[in-house]
Amino acid sequence: MVRNLREKSQLSMRELAKRGGISQPFLSQIERGVSAPSMITTYRLAAALGVAPGDLLPTPISDQITIVRADEGIRIPVADRPDAAVGRALHLRPNSPLEVIEYHIEPGQHISEWFESQGVTGVYVISGNLEIELPGLDRIRLGPRDFLSHPATLRDRWHLPDNHPTHVLLVLSHSI
Repeated sequence: MVRNLREKSQLSMRELAKRGGISQPFLSQIERGVSAPSMITTYRLAAALGVAPGDLLPTPISDQITIVRADEGIRIPVADRPDAAVGRALHLRPNSPLEVIEYHIEPGQHISEWFESQGVTGVYVISGNLEIELPGLDRIRLGPRDFLSHPATLRDRWHLPDNHPTHVLLVLSHSI
């Protein structure tokens, strides 16, 4: 944590150690997790970095874990239409490079919106069939347990090729 904040502040180890009133070797040990700073050192380093002291403490592991039960998750429609398929966000957090959305698509639901983003798009078909349209290519048909990934800057849109429900996981990976 200290190293990331120091680098974002464009400070050398020597400069941060000086501003924090500690030796550079001790700062190196703190950054590598070999040593833990005292409370006073934490406050000095926080002041030198222009952050709150709590920003230097490790995030509790429980804050890093997401559990979404089968009946939970934020509902996200594909489009602003009453007949749009509705997805369930399994992982959608601020400042996270990962998004995971589950779709149960019924015949007749609207899913044919062009979509593009940054990063990488992954589509995994759990059950049913899905066709993915990418500009300049024939539609790609995916069946159960098939996976497709592509740069998210490449527009895509989905189609149900037959009159059967389809269960899909959409995974988006963004750089931060």
